[in-house]
Amino acid sequence: MKKRLFVLVFPALLAGLAPPSVPSAAQSAGLTVKDSLNRTVVVPAKVKRIVSIQAEITRLIVALGAGDDLVGIDYTMRLHDHLFKHIYPQESRLPLVSMAENNVNLETVVSLKPDVIFASPFERQIVEAIQRKTRIPVVALASLGDAAKLAEEMRLVGRILGREKRAEELAAYFTGSLGLIRERLKTVPREKMPRVYLSFWGSLARTPIHYEPVEIAGGLNLAEKIMPDILGSVGTMVKIEQLILWDPDMILVHGNYLPKERAVTVESVLKDPRLASLRSVKAKKVFYTFGFWNWWDMAEVLLETEYLAHLFHPDRFPEFDLGRRGDAVYKKFYGLDGGFAKLSAILRCDKWAHD
Repeated sequence: MKKRLFVLVFPALLAGLAPPSVPSAAQSAGLTVKDSLNRTVVVPAKVKRIVSIQAEITRLIVALGAGDDLVGIDYTMRLHDHLFKHIYPQESRLPLVSMAENNVNLETVVSLKPDVIFASPFERQIVEAIQRKTRIPVVALASLGDAAKLAEEMRLVGRILGREKRAEELAAYFTGSLGLIRERLKTVPREKMPRVYLSFWGSLARTPIHYEPVEIAGGLNLAEKIMPDILGSVGTMVKIEQLILWDPDMILVHGNYLPKERAVTVESVLKDPRLASLRSVKAKKVFYTFGFWNWWDMAEVLLETEYLAHLFHPDRFPEFDLGRRGDAVYKKFYGLDGGFAKLSAILRCDKWAHD
């Protein structure tokens, strides 16, 4: 078997890669778009072959009904996405074109003859290097934790793929459902909103400074005014002393890890002697939530926000049922019967609201 060459996509390394002999896809261009890097990209009028190395966009492509147009995906969808093989069983037949962020097999990409490549907006020079060396339009997109941008991203991908009607249907459903949450909570005074600490990314001390599902659901993220570790990121480290000083009303633990891989659990927080004085621990107000996971999934973002609204304000959302609503949401986005039940079997999230 021929060993594949994976090229780390940095300009210094790309300089030695021979230009591909394929014609430019832009020659049959019919649509000009702006991506998340504010780049102007010209894509073909009809896109029929897609390489996606951005998990968020790969999910959107399938939700739009364009999964059969995928000809290559990144390693994330096969190795780390819990539901993708159920949402899109054909994924097992697609070649992997990357094995790590920014580690792309350009030879394989070119051989697949895609009309467009979707990538993450990490660094402009990397994205432009991929486009320059493959001569294929590269659209770098990510919502970066912003629900409104996620809906607009759905509409943009719909335009690129000629799936505008389906894109508008899903974007309207997404924004409309979030709007109903906001409407129910608009009269809740700030002092009645729970003060929330989020333990994310496998560390009690690591937390996002911005997490919109908490905000929309009527909670207050205690870390919202802290500077991030890295400019442009959303994560920071918090000392245990600061957490104790905050004394949150509720603690949310990143639950998208497989149960056996969770470095922080609801049980470990409740049993941590350093946290015994916290009101959230005393009242057992410690719960799992989904959290950022390989970018975002529209269905999961919506479901998580509704779930958190129920946790924060049960009197305003007494009818919420995580299992039933979860199956309905995954059916709407992916046409998948029992989708949340499948996710629950993996993550045990059917019991989260009862832990």
